[in-house]
Amino acid sequence: MDRKRLQFLLEVAILGAISFVLDKIGFSMPQGGSITLSMLPIIVMAFRWGIVGGMLTGFISGILQVATGAYVFTPIQAVLDYFVAYALVGVAAITLGWLLSSQAKSNKGAMVTAIVVGTIIGGLLRLLAHFIAGIVFFASYAPEGQPVWLYSLVYNASFMIPSIILSALVASLLFTTAPRLLQRT
Repeated sequence: MDRKRLQFLLEVAILGAISFVLDKIGFSMPQGGSITLSMLPIIVMAFRWGIVGGMLTGFISGILQVATGAYVFTPIQAVLDYFVAYALVGVAAITLGWLLSSQAKSNKGAMVTAIVVGTIIGGLLRLLAHFIAGIVFFASYAPEGQPVWLYSLVYNASFMIPSIILSALVASLLFTTAPRLLQRT
């Protein structure tokens, strides 16, 4: 195995584990869900290694959560709420070209914008996966008379939107103060 591939696999494993740990540390919402920085390691991998690196890191985080007792009703719900949701955060790398171009021009404002936009895209895709799982698998929790889609949206957005904002802020600080994190060597 070549050195670059080994580095990639080690970073996926380590940052996937850090994502899992960060998911356990946060502010728990009264009805469930938590505001955490669990997306941050996935975003770091996405901006270091691209979409594949980010998605694989998110997938590993999801596997660790399910393996250690995640809230699972059915296999399909587990796949959607953990494997798919966390893997989709890696799509944040869609703005990687913009980020690297901005870094090359020493344009911190554009770097921050690329990081924030990428984080929002990855975070909203995760929110979408949770939203769909909420409609399909958690409809019975919706209050009488409230549309299930609205219940799922409000419930999931209540912790996902703050988590997206927090992750975007920390990722922006991290990459603008230590831009060498974007280098793979």
